[in-house]
Amino acid sequence: MSTPSPQGIQDTQGIQGTEDATDAGPRVPAGAPVRARGAVRAGWGRVRSLLPVRADLAAALRAPRRDLTAGLTVAVVALPLALGFGVSSGLGAEAGLATAVVAGALAALFGGSNLQVSGPTGAMTVVLVPIVAQHGPGGVLTVGLLAGLIVVGLALARAGRYMTYIPASVVEGFTLGIALVIGLQQLPHALGVPEPEGERVPVVAWRAVEAFVRAPNWTAAALAAGVAAVMLVGARVRPAVPFSIVAVVAATAVAQVLHLDAAAPIGDLPAGLPAPSLGFLDLSAVGSLLAPAVAVAALAALESLLSAQVADGMTVGQRHDPDRELFGQGLANVVAPMFGGVPATGAIARTAVNVRSGASSRLAALTHAAVLAVIVFAAAPLVSRIPLAALAGVLLATAVRMVEVGSLRAMARATRSDGAVLVLTALATLALDLVYAVIIGLVVAGALALRAVAAQARMDQVDFRADLPGEHSEEEHALLAEHIVAYRIDGPLFFAVAHRFLLELSEVADVRVVILRLSRVTTMDATGALVLKDAVEKLHRRGIAVMVSGIRPGQRRVLDSVGALDPVRSEGREYATTPEAIAGARSHLRRAGLLPAA
Repeated sequence: MSTPSPQGIQDTQGIQGTEDATDAGPRVPAGAPVRARGAVRAGWGRVRSLLPVRADLAAALRAPRRDLTAGLTVAVVALPLALGFGVSSGLGAEAGLATAVVAGALAALFGGSNLQVSGPTGAMTVVLVPIVAQHGPGGVLTVGLLAGLIVVGLALARAGRYMTYIPASVVEGFTLGIALVIGLQQLPHALGVPEPEGERVPVVAWRAVEAFVRAPNWTAAALAAGVAAVMLVGARVRPAVPFSIVAVVAATAVAQVLHLDAAAPIGDLPAGLPAPSLGFLDLSAVGSLLAPAVAVAALAALESLLSAQVADGMTVGQRHDPDRELFGQGLANVVAPMFGGVPATGAIARTAVNVRSGASSRLAALTHAAVLAVIVFAAAPLVSRIPLAALAGVLLATAVRMVEVGSLRAMARATRSDGAVLVLTALATLALDLVYAVIIGLVVAGALALRAVAAQARMDQVDFRADLPGEHSEEEHALLAEHIVAYRIDGPLFFAVAHRFLLELSEVADVRVVILRLSRVTTMDATGALVLKDAVEKLHRRGIAVMVSGIRPGQRRVLDSVGALDPVRSEGREYATTPEAIAGARSHLRRAGLLPAA
């Protein structure tokens, strides 16, 4: 998956038109404090900015035929994926269909992207499998509802903007790891063996291979391999043809005609969606499910915003609103469990198909959900006959197509740090929880970035004689050079480099005046200010006067907060420019009798 630039992440369609809302918000009694009224109005304005606007409807009516065609195409592609991810999650194919219909419609209606298609995804399935094993189906539904509420809270807190800070190397490693996990998860169904026990995907996959070696099921393996081959080859020959549905229909027909008992079908599906219910909710278990809910919410937010960025990068003029997108995904995850659906996210593969099919508004994603709803109500008996091995083949091909070798090669060649972060994130995704993998990738990427920034920071001894105002004799230049040393600090002065600077300043030779030129310090934190204070105090104890010049306004507050400049200011040795500092140094040396009087 190539990661587009996150520039211009605000959604022009979502922002324009909010003034069309006719409701001015809830009324506040006239006697209420002004501050309370302002808070209520601000809160209502924040909620209103996340709701659909007239511009969305206008965009949907602009090219309805093209959007309807794109939505139908996406539905054909999404059907086997929804079935496969539902089965892989442990809640069954009907859960995947319910998620695709309910979450797909709500996220399309309330989300912040005109092109996003939402539903069950492989990344979310990876997270749900251990939750099903520990807490059962009811626990998964409760986790989905809690995660939806958390994501809605993130939208209200305007957390979507922080998505731009995720490095591309973390995204690429995350995608590679997900592809590996999805592929390994399908081995039991692809090989036609019972699901082995275990929590770690690599361990389960290895046990499935061992079971196949002991008792090979060549029928299931042939169906899975055939479906995957048709999808991968067909995508290269005719990219516009939905070969996933073609391959699944062909595999189902072969299994039915030849009565292949070894090709286990999905099983009975309900003819329609269940009535909405909160019967699964167990309030006593909420405490134990809160941590998994946070992980699911983080993944839902992360993957949805990544997918929306991909959609923006594939088009011209489309920009999503990250906070509206979080609100739509959160609302979808609150409602989908009531219909038996698993947690949903924006689906990168289906969104890409939507864009390539010519979609221009959210009408396409709504059409995709409506077509799947018709299939649920009208064709459940036919869908129930699809072999599990065929769905495994679909997901194996999907995992292969998620990996873009060219993008990975380019990222690995960019810098060693990018390559290391990519590989580490991918391995962590495969071996650990997906959210932990992203956190590890972010921490390592941040540490490597800090090291790179710290390496750019320098403290150089400079020749101050060019800054001396007026004419001076060679003798005076020589005397000044014997007693004054000037240092210019370039770059950031923060915790990663501050102690190195302190060590260099502490090793200053036997001089009488040190001039610190700070005009090129780009940023400074409390650690840098404290180290600077320590250095000044150590030089003073050695009888060396310190002159400081060029302090920027933004750095003065940090320096004042720790009292770093107090010793300098008490003796009047802070100057705006370096020539003024040199003049002050000359005056100090004259008073000490080291320079002749002017």
